[in-house]
Amino acid sequence: MLYQKFETLYNQFRLRHYQSLFSRIHERSGRLSATESYSLDTIHLLGTPTIKQFAEVLGISQPNATYKVNGLEAKGYIKRMPSGEDKRECRLAVDERFYKYYGAGYGFLQQALEGLTERSTPEELASFETMLVRLSEIMGEDRHGSFQ
Repeated sequence: MLYQKFETLYNQFRLRHYQSLFSRIHERSGRLSATESYSLDTIHLLGTPTIKQFAEVLGISQPNATYKVNGLEAKGYIKRMPSGEDKRECRLAVDERFYKYYGAGYGFLQQALEGLTERSTPEELASFETMLVRLSEIMGEDRHGSFQ
């Protein structure tokens, strides 16, 4: 029962995310394709990954990852920053254009949390927050990158 309810919630979040993502995709010059949008979203979620980390998370070759990064960089959505440890390595970071593109793409999260806050007691919300922290810790175990 818990699994089914969680799966339903997870699927609702995924569907809302896809709706938001695809509503921003326009097949015009300078705009992002679906693959580029997913790649950009992945870089954003990873924080400041290296190209190698980006490739590993997506399960693609480094040359393929470099190709995707070059395209996103050329369109002004990401930038490369020199790594502090190894000057030959660079880190990827989303640029200002990313935030303009992303916009209010996660308004559905705000709406969901407002609805939950209105319908729950402070104790229920505190318990829910505790469970979210635990779940986040479990999901973060043995993963590439961070999703904070």
